[in-house]
Amino acid sequence: MSSGPLSGRGIVITRPREHAPALAERIRAAGGDPVLFPTIEILPPENPRAAADLIARLDEFQLAIFVSPTAAARGCGMVGVNRAWPLGLRVAAVGAGTAGVLEELGFHAVIAPAGEADSEALAALPELQDLRGRSVVIFRGQGGREWLRARLEARGARVEYAECYRRARPDADASGLLARWQRGGIEAVSITSAEGLSNFFEMLGPTGAGYLRATPVFVPHARIAIAAERFGVRTIIVTGQGDDRTVAEMAVFFARV
Repeated sequence: MSSGPLSGRGIVITRPREHAPALAERIRAAGGDPVLFPTIEILPPENPRAAADLIARLDEFQLAIFVSPTAAARGCGMVGVNRAWPLGLRVAAVGAGTAGVLEELGFHAVIAPAGEADSEALAALPELQDLRGRSVVIFRGQGGREWLRARLEARGARVEYAECYRRARPDADASGLLARWQRGGIEAVSITSAEGLSNFFEMLGPTGAGYLRATPVFVPHARIAIAAERFGVRTIIVTGQGDDRTVAEMAVFFARV
């Protein structure tokens, strides 16, 4: 058995498969056994032409906001196959993870909040206070919260969406996961969105839903904790953003039990 603060503990990672390896590696490094079971699948948008048409007009905008690492990767990918990035178009990110993806893609001076990362924290930054006469494009998936757009429009901005991907519930067989859970081989679950949590309950069925409600669930944000409470999850730990913090909070939790 591996040594470390998570020694031998089976931990389910529910984030999309392309975003799971970094957290899985940190869990392994802490001695844990990551179990990948994506509850969200990232797919192309249903109407890619709408995003492509907006990307063709990027010169009209003064600020581009990316709401997630997926939005950064997929959005910049769509831009790259269609045109060069406008030199005067500044970029902003909801959180350090998204900012990191943008920096890896070659962007500099990314506007992003320090510490806790959400739309509210981004909107509180000085650069986003007076937006009168400015045009903002928000790169995101289909659907989602409207809070940020409403707040920026209230400050005078013209806001449009570039919806560059969509989220779907995977068509996956949960029988193997349920069998491991029944044997006592699942001791924690990492959930990174309320949508992923809802999908997980649907994918698990009634028996699995009972297992999930009785298992410690680690979430990065209080909004997801509220959703978990509504689903009846009994033990919820809010870790804050970032894989390192997630694993650190898991280690603290399991040191006490």
